[in-house]
Amino acid sequence: MTELEDRLERFETLTAECELISKLATDCTKREFYLNLSEQYRQLAVDMRQAIASKAAA
Repeated sequence: MTELEDRLERFETLTAECELISKLATDCTKREFYLNLSEQYRQLAVDMRQAIASKAAA
């Protein structure tokens, strides 16, 4: 597995973990924080998929 694929897997894992934490959080502030964090990790995963595709196409 390449370094980019490792990072993609890590971002996907972090996305899922943050989503779970946001669902379990009882504090509204923490819920929103982890929901926003999961969105940021999701976007990083999308960007990483694009980088992997670009590298494969080159």
